[in-house]
Amino acid sequence: MIPTERDLDQIAEYADASVRTVSRRGSLAPIKGRHGVNAWLYARWGNRGNAIYTFTGGLLTIALSGALAWLLEEPLVFPSLGATAFLFFETPMAEVASPRNTIMGHYVGAAIAYGWLTVFGLVDAPSALEAGFSVERAAAVALSVGCTGGVLRLLRAAHPPAGATTVIVSAGLLTSGEELLALAAGVALLTVSAGLLNRVLGVPAPRWAY
Repeated sequence: MIPTERDLDQIAEYADASVRTVSRRGSLAPIKGRHGVNAWLYARWGNRGNAIYTFTGGLLTIALSGALAWLLEEPLVFPSLGATAFLFFETPMAEVASPRNTIMGHYVGAAIAYGWLTVFGLVDAPSALEAGFSVERAAAVALSVGCTGGVLRLLRAAHPPAGATTVIVSAGLLTSGEELLALAAGVALLTVSAGLLNRVLGVPAPRWAY
């Protein structure tokens, strides 16, 4: 069965954007332009080579972010970045893993969450881990997640880990100006380091967007 344009759009956004320029029947097209270490791993071990690649990329980039977080004593690593790192190396050619979607996703999620914290007067309140979930906190979290998903869809900038970022902020775990700046820096650091590592190891990942 020949895929429709809608099928190709969904595949490109969540799996491999190279299908926009490749017409073929059957399974997804392989990474177009793969070379170097990435190509060697896949040629030698197939899916096991891909597993090694994902492991190596995630390990090196999160280790770098963790080392800088330790040296600077800033929260440059937070839970949703683990999911982002996974996308960078598991589906590096997908639109959801592009720098555009990553930066916009996390930043929009954090901004929306902070906005709802302001609406409900929770900016300076203890986090949900400390004080539990009040009605206001539950509403802030739910509205933050819903609005983040809706806005990112309108912007065509889907990035699933951003849903976790908006919960982190709306739950009160990172809310001060300094913490939000560290969050933004952490996203940028991971995005740049993963992009550079992908290209060095042979994956022609986009510098910004497809």
